[in-house]
Amino acid sequence: MLSMKTFLLWLLLMGTLLISNQSLLAQSSENTSIQPFETEIVDSLYSNTLKEYRRYWVKLPENYNPNNGEKYPVVYLLDGFSLQNTLETVYENYWGHYLPHMILVGISNETNRTRDLTTTQIKMRRGAAMDAATGGAPNFSEFITKELIPQIDKTYPTTPYRTLIGHSYAGLFTIHMLLEYPETFKNYIAMDPSIEWDGQEILKRAKEKLSSKSFDGKSLFVSLAAEQLHMFDASITAENVMEDTSEFTLFARSIIEFSKFTESEANGLNFSWKIYPEDLHGTVPLPSMRDGLVSIFEWYQFKSPQVYNNPDTSVETIKQLLKEQEAIYTEAFGYKVPPMVEEVLNGYGYMNLQMGQPDKALLFFQTNIDYFPNSANAYDSMADYYESKDDNAKALTYVTKAYELSGSDYYKQRMEKLKAKK
Repeated sequence: MLSMKTFLLWLLLMGTLLISNQSLLAQSSENTSIQPFETEIVDSLYSNTLKEYRRYWVKLPENYNPNNGEKYPVVYLLDGFSLQNTLETVYENYWGHYLPHMILVGISNETNRTRDLTTTQIKMRRGAAMDAATGGAPNFSEFITKELIPQIDKTYPTTPYRTLIGHSYAGLFTIHMLLEYPETFKNYIAMDPSIEWDGQEILKRAKEKLSSKSFDGKSLFVSLAAEQLHMFDASITAENVMEDTSEFTLFARSIIEFSKFTESEANGLNFSWKIYPEDLHGTVPLPSMRDGLVSIFEWYQFKSPQVYNNPDTSVETIKQLLKEQEAIYTEAFGYKVPPMVEEVLNGYGYMNLQMGQPDKALLFFQTNIDYFPNSANAYDSMADYYESKDDNAKALTYVTKAYELSGSDYYKQRMEKLKAKK
């Protein structure tokens, strides 16, 4: 496999710096052993509220280590088993620069979906009898807030910074959670939400609550697939759909009306929305998750990457940038957060080592150890720095620490090689 050092050097020679998740992980691929703990878990919880078991899955971050004490924000995904691959694809491609390391939780809605995700009871829908049970959103809200979230928080290293994602009926439920339980989640992504449900009941509720209550610190992203503008009439577009009064456009008109009202009456809510002209109701989750997560975490993207990349940037300037980035993260999350994830700090260390910038390399490697003192890979990277300076004694010190933390045979073998050089 192409090593991190070779990969970054190649990118620099091509005149482009790209620190991707895959390249950052490549650095540690040769010096980490298989972890003895599960990072993907499927479980279930009996709900006293729903009177049934509910399945869920949990995916822990790539850098998860039960011994390092690190805690993570959490993303909760409704229809979690059917949309699992979609969320994982987006997350795995965007963590690092765009998204923090997070724990992903998928909630099953395979049974009683209509009951649990709809906000009111109805007997008729679109001119036909509604046979399925409806109006269970209040109960399902209780299950999530009082049973599932406490279970996840008790079992895994979580923080209170949570994001909720839902599609269609689950998008309707996501907006319901924002309006009725705003303290539970920080961010909400409602993809093609069924806002037209029960005569636009939630739209009326939203207009009252968004106008009268502060939503400072909350974020909402809403999407609309253009297929939903009109299922049978291609002449209906985003520009003229609001002129149509038929039942066929009610779904789209409801989302557009909600979105335009929320834009003007956000009351502190960080709100954005998007129409996807080429997507169907069934395909819109993928671009919506990507755009929604990137949008609500826009503040997370670290500032001035070109300054970090520039070989003329001073060590003092980088120190100041890292300090400012940490302040942004700490304010947004509400708790102390490192200025970069471990892999990005590590990547910048190796980049500067390759560029002949040892002082900056040392800064990034030391910063990584300061923020991730239980990471064997952080100490091993510092050993690389000292080995590049022909200081094998210090390199051995750091590799020994890596071995003490991990017990990996790789570090043990490296210790022997360094001892032979002394």
